[in-house]
Amino acid sequence: MNKFSELAITVLCGGIALFAADAMAGKDQSFVTKASQGGAAEVKLGHLAAEKGSNQKVKDFGKKMEEDHSKAGNELSSIAQKKSLQTSSELTSKDNALLNRLNGLSGEAFDKAYMSAMVKDHEQDIAEFEKEANSGSDPDVKAFASKTLPTLKDHLQMAKDAATAVSASMK
Repeated sequence: MNKFSELAITVLCGGIALFAADAMAGKDQSFVTKASQGGAAEVKLGHLAAEKGSNQKVKDFGKKMEEDHSKAGNELSSIAQKKSLQTSSELTSKDNALLNRLNGLSGEAFDKAYMSAMVKDHEQDIAEFEKEANSGSDPDVKAFASKTLPTLKDHLQMAKDAATAVSASMK
């Protein structure tokens, strides 16, 4: 093999390694963006539930979402800043639609719709955080996902319990 071939292989392998590293960093960036947007939505929706909920479990759950997701959002922002990753507090169109729909509801209809959305949302969050915790490339982002998972699992159980309480009160 001549020097040119060796150089070409070295450059090609280096390019593939950089592409793979960029792809992994891109996955971490995607996770950070989605997690920060989802957290911002949880805070806004939680505030709304604390204000509009008619069932005390819904109000309490809303307050818990505001507190826990604000804390997690601050922690994620700190990590992202150190890693030059971008967070976003803008709600997705899906979260905006949910917020608008919930704003138009009241009483038991609000409670039922909010808790149903929170069960689905936390099931999705858990799947995304597990994926990042298991296969993310940045050790700090992976650690954040791992550390946050038990809280999200607690939230899911609380959401299911509150949804059951809402359904029982409607009978």
